[in-house]
Amino acid sequence: MGFFFTYPHCQVCDWREPEDLAALLDLELRENGESQHQLLKRVQDVAKYSVKTNHPRFFNQLFAGVDYHALAGRFLTEALNTSQYTYEVAPVFVLMEEEVLSKLRSLVGWTHGDGIFCPGGTVSNMYAMNLARFRAFPEVKVKGQWALPRLAVFASQEVCHYSVMKAAAFQGIGTENVFKVNVDDRGCMNPEDLCEKIELAKSQGAVPFFVHATSGTTVKGAFDPLESIADICERLGLWMHVDVTDSVTWNPHKMMLTGLQCSAILLKDTTDLLKHCHCADATYLFQQDKFYDKSLDTGDKSIQCGRKVDCLKLWLMWKAVGSKGLEGRVDRAFAHVRYLVEEMKRREGFQLIWEPEFVNVCFWFIPPSLRGDENSPDYQDRLSKVAPTIKERMMKQGTMMVGYQPHGGRVNFFRMIVISPQVSHEDMTFFLDEIERLGKDL
Repeated sequence: MGFFFTYPHCQVCDWREPEDLAALLDLELRENGESQHQLLKRVQDVAKYSVKTNHPRFFNQLFAGVDYHALAGRFLTEALNTSQYTYEVAPVFVLMEEEVLSKLRSLVGWTHGDGIFCPGGTVSNMYAMNLARFRAFPEVKVKGQWALPRLAVFASQEVCHYSVMKAAAFQGIGTENVFKVNVDDRGCMNPEDLCEKIELAKSQGAVPFFVHATSGTTVKGAFDPLESIADICERLGLWMHVDVTDSVTWNPHKMMLTGLQCSAILLKDTTDLLKHCHCADATYLFQQDKFYDKSLDTGDKSIQCGRKVDCLKLWLMWKAVGSKGLEGRVDRAFAHVRYLVEEMKRREGFQLIWEPEFVNVCFWFIPPSLRGDENSPDYQDRLSKVAPTIKERMMKQGTMMVGYQPHGGRVNFFRMIVISPQVSHEDMTFFLDEIERLGKDL
């Protein structure tokens, strides 16, 4: 447990209304600089009024906690201030990135392949869609989308709301061409409906080319049936993202605790598809007569020019704790989830929406005033107000943070994320006690 920061005497957040916070921080930029004493006060205020995402009672996002070794890597990355595009300016990190990517690919099950670190999972998913389109229609790079037929993308109802839709819009494919595949009660993609949606797209004159599957959806933490989906994609010649068929997005800044941002797209491809798809052959960076092996210049695999070093924090942490240590962290998170669910079932007022498949625990808290009133005509409306009110109270008191949302016809419910191994059973118990305390009078 010595690898993590804790805040035993610190609130998760020190809430201020926007206008009050702006006044406290004095954000205006002026002609003349300030003294070192004043700047130190500025830094202290930034820390004081920021959310402490490494606090053991921050359960709000799919990232939490901090690892000292990864943090040291982040400090060093900023201090060295280089760009990850050529061996001449980033020799250490070019070699390091390839080693880390190779290790990640091996855990997926690939002995060979390609990959690159990206600024977040959404961008990694955009890479996958762009590569799939380029593989199917390489002329798109020169002629553009207008030279292509109408394209069709497929994703489950659970993930169509965010990165897939953004990628389709950003790349000119269009959000109306994202076909939403039905899911089962657990939130997993239905392979039979995928086949039906593919046939529907074809009947409308669209060309299917990309299927986005998910391992651990945002709300439910559901895992799509990857083998069944892979069989469909292989039979029809479609690019499958996530499975061992074509590409995977891996976000170490979530459960692996590297800190934001650290996301990689991993490819099984060995034909240099990343480079062919994205290269611009800038001669001021990628001269062909360099004195070293020019294949070490990886910048043309990226849609960016300047690219932040994101591999060092993951590499340093992995060196420190090893694969076994990382595995142990995941095991502890699942143990905390099991404990939390068992405790919920013992307490009146906590109603699980479904049994968790991953580290997402979704539930309603039913205040005493609503218990036994399930058949009242205004029950759902009253229940929908419980989570937002409790969330407001916990943030204004700074005791903890947890997210909520409506979903699939269900009114607002809490989504508890147990992802940081620095938490304890005591924190799980505190969480339940605090929900009860904050919501008992609603």
